[in-house]
Amino acid sequence: MPGAIYAEGLVKTFGDVRALDGVDLDVPEGTVLGLLGPNGAGKTTAVRVLTTLLRPDSGRAVVAGIDVLKRPNDVRRSIGLSGQFAAVDEYLTGRENLRMVGQLYQMSGRRAKARADELLERFHLADAGDRTTKTYSGGMRRRLDLAAALVVSPPVMFMDEPTTGLDPRNRQQLWSIIQELVAGGTTLLLTTQYLEEADHLAHDIAVVDRGRVIERGTADELKARTGGERVEVVVHERDHIATARTVLAGFGKAGNVSGDAAVTVSEHTRKLTIPVTGGAKLLAEVIRELDARGIEIDDIGLRRPTLDDVFISLTGHVAEEIGEEGDDEGRTGGARGKGKTT
Repeated sequence: MPGAIYAEGLVKTFGDVRALDGVDLDVPEGTVLGLLGPNGAGKTTAVRVLTTLLRPDSGRAVVAGIDVLKRPNDVRRSIGLSGQFAAVDEYLTGRENLRMVGQLYQMSGRRAKARADELLERFHLADAGDRTTKTYSGGMRRRLDLAAALVVSPPVMFMDEPTTGLDPRNRQQLWSIIQELVAGGTTLLLTTQYLEEADHLAHDIAVVDRGRVIERGTADELKARTGGERVEVVVHERDHIATARTVLAGFGKAGNVSGDAAVTVSEHTRKLTIPVTGGAKLLAEVIRELDARGIEIDDIGLRRPTLDDVFISLTGHVAEEIGEEGDDEGRTGGARGKGKTT
């Protein structure tokens, strides 16, 4: 049986831009799928198709057991959507924003008021509930936007770049809220450019580039496919970088001759990195050799691949972690979807 979110062969074009090029997804109930990719990869377009905001040129999608193309209104009743930008009315109070969403979902006035009070408490906004949202900070607006997406306790949630622009403290708070939702049984599709976010929250990760899913697996599986361990060394003196590079080259996977090419060097941080095999035993040998050459080090360690390494290995470039999404239809003049489905 397909998962709570299922897509098969989704294609969407905007002029000459092929935003989705045959995307397949399957998200089991009660799990988080992290959709990871750079600006313009197709993440936002996929979310808009799955949430009925865009109609695909071809392909099939099912959300919460409902066909997205055949029964879009029923899909909207079963999902919550938190877009890239907080979709709140800045001239209403936080409480009024939540009550309005409840009424749009045809809740009774009493029920909408009770739900608004409950969500303000849950998202630590009760003290600001009667202030207009134009006085809210960015983190408060984002929390209010997420609360609005949860007014009807949807079984399936979509979050498109939910923490972009937030400071580390607010990002951590939002992560905690997301983890609580999933622990309660919510299924979540999360798009992000933050590799740490995907590593922290997602049960599975789908790497998207140029409108295609190019790899899928858990964070650990993706790191394992990238392969190997790395020795990272920070030398104390910049003058020792060249000698340390020669030492590390001798321990690299490719050996003394071509291994030198595998050593990456950051002059600014005085850090050298090389892929290796051999684990802790090899690390001890590296330390002895550096000491024998009189190279003082500030830090040394054996590291596993990161999601940054995975992303570079798969796409040939780094993930862009700043700036607006600029995704797909945005590059061809299309409108950005900012709200949640109602």
